[in-house]
Amino acid sequence: MKTLFVQEKIKYTGKELRSHFAYDRFSLQGDSLLSFCGECEVTVDDLVDITDIKNNAPIYSENMLHFIAEFFCGDLERAILKQRLLMAIIKDEISSLSGAKLVREGDDIYEGKAKLSVSIATSSPVSFMIHAGVNISSKNTPVETRGLYDYGIEESQFAARILDMFASEMAGARSARCKVRGVK
Repeated sequence: MKTLFVQEKIKYTGKELRSHFAYDRFSLQGDSLLSFCGECEVTVDDLVDITDIKNNAPIYSENMLHFIAEFFCGDLERAILKQRLLMAIIKDEISSLSGAKLVREGDDIYEGKAKLSVSIATSSPVSFMIHAGVNISSKNTPVETRGLYDYGIEESQFAARILDMFASEMAGARSARCKVRGVK
């Protein structure tokens, strides 16, 4: 799995959650996990979650750490399980660095009622994709939130750690799959 933290600020609008985004923009071909910082503004027209569409719940954060993963094999359920693993890694790392008592509910991370993240997994004709966003700033959000700055966490070093940890988990899973013998 290829990983990259992009230094340039990129506004996430939902349109970036498409097949080959990492390859088109950053020459990461194949299974990848890309990370970047920037504003997040997803209008109802660009939402992937049908529940959010029905609830007319657009997404906004003035500064978010984004992760976009793409996998070229599997199925949507496996992508959702990878999404939840990514969110568990993010939650555990924030807790480890800050001492905060966080809870992961499915693909969302909370401290009490304050939401730290957004996340979705979906498919395209050629791949399965995940977007995960973690608030850097908790200011000017439409719901109660917490962000990395509330915990004294610097985003680029945090992103590098998450990229490494997730890639290591994917490599470990691949190794585990290839080292066992079948049973009759």
